[in-house]
Amino acid sequence: MTTKIIWLVRSGLAVSMGAVALGLALLPLRQSSAAAAAGVHPGPMSRTEAFARAETLTALGRKIFSDNSLSASGLQACASCHDPAHAFGPASAMPVEMGGEHRDQPGLRAVPTLRYLQSVPAFTEHYYDSEDEGDESVDNGPTGGLTWDGRVDHGADQAKIPLLSPFEMGDRDVAEVVAKLQTAAYADDIKAAFGETVFDHPKDAFDAAAEALATFEQSGPDFYPYSSRYDAFLAGRATLTAQELHGRQLFEDPAKGNCSSCHLSEPANDGEPPQFSDFGFLGLAAPRNMAIPANNDPNYHDLGLCGPERVDFAGRSEYCGLFRTPTLRNVALKQSFFHNGYFHSLRDVVSFYATRDSDPGRWYPKNSDGTVRRYDDLPQAYWDNLNQDPPFGRKPGDAPGLTDPEIDDIVAFLGTLTDADLQPEATEH
Repeated sequence: MTTKIIWLVRSGLAVSMGAVALGLALLPLRQSSAAAAAGVHPGPMSRTEAFARAETLTALGRKIFSDNSLSASGLQACASCHDPAHAFGPASAMPVEMGGEHRDQPGLRAVPTLRYLQSVPAFTEHYYDSEDEGDESVDNGPTGGLTWDGRVDHGADQAKIPLLSPFEMGDRDVAEVVAKLQTAAYADDIKAAFGETVFDHPKDAFDAAAEALATFEQSGPDFYPYSSRYDAFLAGRATLTAQELHGRQLFEDPAKGNCSSCHLSEPANDGEPPQFSDFGFLGLAAPRNMAIPANNDPNYHDLGLCGPERVDFAGRSEYCGLFRTPTLRNVALKQSFFHNGYFHSLRDVVSFYATRDSDPGRWYPKNSDGTVRRYDDLPQAYWDNLNQDPPFGRKPGDAPGLTDPEIDDIVAFLGTLTDADLQPEATEH
């Protein structure tokens, strides 16, 4: 379910209606016996009931999110990989996290942040700009959906993936998850919210837990506070340094960084603050990361939109190598970048953009004859899918798209996107 943010100009406050929209699809907080019979699938609610319902499920989802007992190992919760102190992303610099019954099973992709997903639209193969945002006749191609390959649309569906993944929380099936929920300290909270008989129907109980997690992940203060210095700057309540302002200019310049062509940096026409993503899919050819065990098999390739995790576009060669554009909010806190966690420095990421094609030997391995094995994590059959817009699309030996000082300035600008609660002085308390 996508949501919009209604920005109230007075007092400079933002009030999210996302929780209300979610709550309208759920049961009232205090159910009558007739309401309880509706189970996990409720009917209409009043605005007051929706607010109360959202608050209750947010509190329940917060408990589930931090519960290690729901994993096969008993040591891993949602929060283990999506650490609230790290923008709901990983605290480590590992390219992939370890999971499974003994926490010895490596994942296949870097863990993304869960912050600022509230505006991600449902996946569509052909996305047209809305009438108020641009030319609605332009097909922007695959857009939206959650996860790196956009294979689920709703937070509740996304929340189910790690619970049942053999290399994440590692539960065998729905029944195993529900058995753990039934003995959890908050089991009575689940029954109070979804009905006394909810555990009599394992699928309903599983759906209830996923819905609570999804509601928690729509909590504005936790997941989309819009409290960065850049947000304050846009509101006229803060200033940027000369370096940061120049970095912003380079970030938005289509002939230089050209970053804002995908990482939108200006408020939308309806006043919604910038998400720093257009939620589209791009092929960037990050170098193959041999720190991911799956990559030891030379025949294995993570092709994003066309598989292997997503299966409905298998064989669609025009989509191979494309991954969804992540938000850049809180990007300065990350320790691993791209879908495969290859880079561990934000400056290296911007440098890669500037020199991927002009100096490929800086990033890709060499063959035995000394030639560069460029785009080494993407079979050549799919190279036409790679983004060639500036600063890409240069030839080896050309001047880079950005100079070193310009790279520094863009990195400085990206540092203004860190939310206030994640600033060092905030996390010390």
